[in-house]
Amino acid sequence: MLKLPFFSNNDLVVGIDIGSHAVKVCQLERRDRGYGIVALGSALLPDGAVKDGALADAEAVAAAVSALLQNLKIKKKKVGISISGYSVIVKKISLATMDEERLASYIMAEAEQYIPFDLNEVYIDFQDLKTSSAGNDRTEVMLSAAKKEVVDGFTAMLEGIGLVPVIVDVDGFALENAHEAIVHDGDDVVLVNIGAAKISINIVSGGIPVATRDIPAGSRQLSEQIQDLLDVEFDEAEAVKLGRQRMPEREDDIAAIYSSVCAQWLLEIKRMIDLYRANHPDRPLRRLSLSGGGSKVVGLVDFLRMETGLAVDIFNPLTAMDFDAKKIDPDYVQAVGQEMAIASGIAIRSSAI
Repeated sequence: MLKLPFFSNNDLVVGIDIGSHAVKVCQLERRDRGYGIVALGSALLPDGAVKDGALADAEAVAAAVSALLQNLKIKKKKVGISISGYSVIVKKISLATMDEERLASYIMAEAEQYIPFDLNEVYIDFQDLKTSSAGNDRTEVMLSAAKKEVVDGFTAMLEGIGLVPVIVDVDGFALENAHEAIVHDGDDVVLVNIGAAKISINIVSGGIPVATRDIPAGSRQLSEQIQDLLDVEFDEAEAVKLGRQRMPEREDDIAAIYSSVCAQWLLEIKRMIDLYRANHPDRPLRRLSLSGGGSKVVGLVDFLRMETGLAVDIFNPLTAMDFDAKKIDPDYVQAVGQEMAIASGIAIRSSAI
């Protein structure tokens, strides 16, 4: 079974978010009024080290993770990661209500009708969302499956550098976990995390995830097209993308790139929103909460607000957390907060499995 644990009062894991562009690490601790930051940092990965959510160069990723943990002086060995991409299937199914033991037996016996993978090649987990009510003896169950080859690749890599991986989460669920733990507003919301090569979308209604999807697109598309257009180094293209550097003489051409790429992102986001609205007409979405490094793209918030008709905000889970300003630079916390949404969502998980 692939264990996707939910909140408990035991020790927290070190959250490690391994993306295609960088590895991000977040270590938290519980405090009276929420969470405190113990350690926080990121490190770039070589191009191609992670492809389509799977390890392509385990040695390079292991070296980056090990060096980052050492630099942050993190000694805790129990860690959690999350996975995404083609190797993961997340599906919500409707079943007759039954106790947990019967539900587990049923799912393991009938999983092949829901999962388009060979069952011998995947880890499976599920969560009963307990949506049954008086007069309705059916409940919705969130079913997850991940390819063993991908999961085992990550866990073996972590074990090889002396870590103990106890949690393998899914990006969309980690994002929801961070939002639920920090925001507490109960809104029906679209959570969108834009990474370098992947966009994770999770629609939450009534505190329950109702639709989760990963899109193979991300902010690196913008950087690469700007780089080609301007014939500049990648770092300079990144600066232009984020509005740190202006190119007045090429503004129209750059705007055309933004329009084309962001329109693709919008199309995928609106497909999810339209599907939700068709199935939940009585629960209108209130807002879209944006996170990830791609959420820093200049003008994106206004673009999404205009095109979706939703209120759009930036989700920075770290703004609500305490930390020692003598050990962690407040400017750094503010700068990287929205990129740490998934890592912090993992870091809130319990290590007691």
